[in-house]
Amino acid sequence: MSSDGTQHNPFQHDRTPRDDAPQFVLPLVARIERDEPPARTDALETAARAVLVLLSDERSLGEGEWAQAVHDWQDARIRKVVRRARGAEWRRAEALPGITVTGKSAEVRVFPPVPLDGWPKDLARLQVSGTDLDDPEPPADTDAATPVLWLSPDLDMSAGKAMAQAGHGAQLAWWELSGEDRTAWREAGFPLAVRTADGERWERLVTSGLPLVRDAGFTEIAPGSCTVVADHPALRLDRR
Repeated sequence: MSSDGTQHNPFQHDRTPRDDAPQFVLPLVARIERDEPPARTDALETAARAVLVLLSDERSLGEGEWAQAVHDWQDARIRKVVRRARGAEWRRAEALPGITVTGKSAEVRVFPPVPLDGWPKDLARLQVSGTDLDDPEPPADTDAATPVLWLSPDLDMSAGKAMAQAGHGAQLAWWELSGEDRTAWREAGFPLAVRTADGERWERLVTSGLPLVRDAGFTEIAPGSCTVVADHPALRLDRR
């Protein structure tokens, strides 16, 4: 959302005047212990919920202590970077202002946005690599009432990259929901699923009018690549 209240596409890869403004990034840290790493899908879903929890937190709204940083971040390209931590690294990350969101096996801590070159030292020293995760069992089927963040079947992304993309999709859905639907989602605890679409479904989704993430191409994949479609039931109904 820009300063004049108009919506913009934060994932377009053409250069805009916002690229000349100070850039911010949303840090997310996944707890990945060597002996007990989380399941991949649970980590993706937990990261997406963490973004929603931060966006709806009172500290991010109005005159809240994080509100200006969140505004400045959302007024440019809404970059997210996922790093990993274990042991003492995780304990140091937990000591910094932020919110920890827990899934079935995953823990993700989200922090208020920081300048692109101004990470807190205890986060800056964490590694981006090493977030390759697996699902011990295939993810369960979803029902029509559950918001689903559909991943492209055509892209090979690390778990860290996919966590960031799922967060982007959740954020775009949040922006498009009405105030009533936002409240209902938040009060329900932000239920959602992350799944990889098959080719036929993906072709339908990218032309459906639902929120679509096109990656800026900073890491791993080409600029403009379609990565996620946010299929929230309330948005789906709006497009019938």
